Amino acid sequence: MSQLFYLKECSSTNDEISKFLLYENSDFFGLHTFNQTKGRGQYGNTWASTAEKNLAYTLAVKAQNFKVSDFMFNYYTAIIIRDFLAKLTENTVHIKWPNDIILKNKKIVGILIEKKKINQNNYFIIGAGFNVLQDTFDEISNAGSLLTQTGQRFELEEFTLKLHDFLTEKLKNLPSEQEIMEQFNHHLFRKDQISVFEIEKERQNGIIKHADEKGELWIELEKDGLKPFYHKEIKLLY
Repeated sequence: MSQLFYLKECSSTNDEISKFLLYENSDFFGLHTFNQTKGRGQYGNTWASTAEKNLAYTLAVKAQNFKVSDFMFNYYTAIIIRDFLAKLTENTVHIKWPNDIILKNKKIVGILIEKKKINQNNYFIIGAGFNVLQDTFDEISNAGSLLTQTGQRFELEEFTLKLHDFLTEKLKNLPSEQEIMEQFNHHLFRKDQISVFEIEKERQNGIIKHADEKGELWIELEKDGLKPFYHKEIKLLY
């Protein structure tokens, strides 16, 4: 069973959904707002969003229903959000490791997945911020929106309903871990291209080779050769 609720305004849909789950027992429980005031990103980062222009969406799913590792679940979530946007916009969409969504070199979706125990159930709390209608960003920002990157103007409520239906359907049956890794690497942003990275405040050229099942990204560096990195150990500067 799937449910989707709306809040006119909230600080963070990832935080607010816990209150709903105290009284709900759905396999798929969604919460969304078009005015999130204190969005959170990966590893303590913030996710700023202009009111009534963008979507803050959280989907809670029972972890017991998934027989894959947390890394695999994170990868698969990024894959299906990428698939949804590629299908909707008819554009090429990439995944920037570990799980940002990139359209024409700009970040349009940030994803934060947490695991929480609520009412004796373990949940994956999938939070995603979608830049949909925002038309201006800081000049030095690497962010964009569906509007700025495609020229397409989506109605927020309709967009949310389509997203919720797509994700809940795709999460009912996960492919094998091998298939997940193949899909993730196939859509990996800047894979096999020379890029500039920042490692311990130093810049170095390198080529992204692949992500692995342990959550590491393997990069062939100009000076140091092929090395694996976890998130926050290296920064892609494009």
